[in-house]
Order: sequence, then structure tokens, then C-alpha cells
Amino acid sequence: MFDPKRVIPKVVAEMKPSGIRKYFGIMDTLPDAISLGVGEPDFITPKHIMEAGIASLHAGKTQYTANAGLPALRKEISKYLESRFAISYNPDNEVLVTVGGSEAIDLCLRAFLEPGDEILIPEPAFVCYAPLASMTGAKPVSIVTTKEDSFKLTPEALKAAITPKTKALVLSYPNNPTGAILTKEELEALAAVIRETNMVVISDEIYAELTYGRKHCSIAALEGMHERTVVVSGFSKAFAMTGWRLGYCCAPKDLMKPILQIHQYALMCASTPAQYAGVEALQNGMPDCERMCEAYNERRQYLYKALLDLGFDCFEPEGAFYIFPDVTRYAANGDEFVEALLADQQLAVVPGSAFGDCGMNHVRISYAYSLEALKKAVGRIEKFVAKK
Repeated sequence: MFDPKRVIPKVVAEMKPSGIRKYFGIMDTLPDAISLGVGEPDFITPKHIMEAGIASLHAGKTQYTANAGLPALRKEISKYLESRFAISYNPDNEVLVTVGGSEAIDLCLRAFLEPGDEILIPEPAFVCYAPLASMTGAKPVSIVTTKEDSFKLTPEALKAAITPKTKALVLSYPNNPTGAILTKEELEALAAVIRETNMVVISDEIYAELTYGRKHCSIAALEGMHERTVVVSGFSKAFAMTGWRLGYCCAPKDLMKPILQIHQYALMCASTPAQYAGVEALQNGMPDCERMCEAYNERRQYLYKALLDLGFDCFEPEGAFYIFPDVTRYAANGDEFVEALLADQQLAVVPGSAFGDCGMNHVRISYAYSLEALKKAVGRIEKFVAKK
């Protein structure tokens, strides 16, 4: 008799469900529920970007593009990274258009990791890195960051985690879930450690355009780092294009070659109309991006102050659109807080444990929602903590 359990690999069978999605099935059964859990802009894609995708369909652009993506889009990505972050890539062989940033991350991990390797992941971290790395047979190694260090990876912590088996490092700044960023000076200190190794850096910069008071710096722009770094990004967050599933990765051609080889077999290409929309976004969409970033900043300032006023121990985020308060004043840990808040006030946030064990005492709250929705949610949190 067929036993499906016997054909499922152990690494897959033991994979934990995403902590971000755990509570959202319950949401469907609560008619008055509010969610501040999903990292998705409440803005719709700017109209001129949508129209570019629609126009491509009307023009009959419904065929595959090149595996690496539309040449026009790769050129725009190259120009954008050069002008905004001073990093140069040849659009012909160093830029790959992917199905969202998520595919780009998966490709990089599969391209560079094999059984026995170790990959360093500063935590709290986005939920996909460790599970996807485990699928390659490599070992994810957590490096704990703390509020005392502003949730930044320090050179001392990085150096202590490196072993002869270390193959790669994930850098994810601006950070999801903490909102931490790294300055150029802080990146220089990390680069000094990295340059003494043969590790590759996977720099997830999907929130690069969402910083408040300080411009993003890419580690790939630093001396001796371009040659060993893959920059991953996309259009979802900056241009409110989550559903278009459009991302990219950029790397020197020797690193890009294995990434593209896997992409060629896994996916023919990213969506054709989405790619035409991406061209329009990079050519004419920066004012939209700046407008949305200003709105996120207003929401950030409101939510940070509101949480402090309610007694939460809270790090002030400097990038992305998340805040990561410590909730142990009101619950034993983040999981207990989330479950109680949802049951009592029908308000969903994400437990910090979803982003690593070191996030256990925290929750992630997204402010990619309207100010009106945030004020309503804060009112519910206020009612909840008043009972404690």
C-alpha cells in the first residue's frame, strides 16, 4: 500500500509552517478582525505602472521573454542601481529578472550551498532564509542581534560565528521584522571581516527605498565586496507591486552564471506584462515611491509614539514598514500575546518567534496600513493592555 509519508523528504516533513501565516486562517472566521500582520502596502500599484502592463497585453506582448528578462528592464535595473546606490552591473550578463525577490533568494541559496556548508543568518530574520537553506542540505547558523545593538549585526558577532564550513552570509537591511538599518560605516566594519574569508554575501535589499532620515547603502558598493555579493531586490515594496511578482538579483557574471542556470530550468521567465510594468516603474515611478515612503514615515512616527505611550519597550525602526516591540510587560512571550490579543480584540499581529528564537519576547506589527486602520488597531491594543 502506498504510504505518502515515505516519499516526502525528512527536511520537508520537518519544516515548520510560516509563523506569519499561522493566525490568518482564524481571521477568516472573525468578521470584525483587523490584521496588522502582512507586509503588504495598502496602496494599489500606481496607475501609470498598471497601464504599462495593460498596454503590453493590448500590443500582443504575451510571449515568453528572454530567460534573464526583458533587455529593456535589465537596462533600467542597471541604471537604477548605478544612480541610486553606486553599484554597477552589466545588464547583458549580470542582471536577472525573477518571479519576485523570493525566487531570487531561493536561486542564490541553491546556487551556492551544498550539504555540509554553513550559512550565517542574523536574526530576527525574514522567515524564508533558514528553511530554504536547509533544503540544500546546508546548515543555517543563527547570529542573534539585540535591541541593545539596535538589531544590527556587529563585526564581533560575525567573526565569532565564522567556521571553516561557512560558505555564505545573508544580510537583510533594512530589516524585516525589526526595521533596523546598517550605515556605511557599520557595513565597512562588517566588510573588513568578510574580506578575510571566501564567503559569498546575499544582500536582500527589498526595502532599500523605505528608509527614514538616512539613505540606504549597499554592501556591494564597498571596496572588495562587489565581487562576492549578490544583490536581491524587487518591485513589491517600493512600488506597491506585490501581486505582480517581479524581482531581480544582480551579481558579477561568475556568480550570476549558476543562478541563471537554475532559473532556466525552474522558470522560463518572469511574467511578461509585469516586466513591462517594471520598466515604467523604474523610468517614471520614483515620485510614487517617495510619496508612499512619506506616508509610511508618518505612520511609523504615530505607531512608535503610541506604543511607547502604552508602556511597550520599543525600538524605533529606521527602515522597512515594521515595528518590533517587546511585549513581556503584558504577556509571558510574543506567542501568548498574539493569541490573547486576537481572542480578546480580534486584532492580528505576528509573533516574534516566527523570525527566530531570539524574537520570542516580541511581536511584529506592520504599518503598511492606513493611518485610520492603525489608530483603530491602537485603540484595541489600549483596551487589551488596560485589562492586564
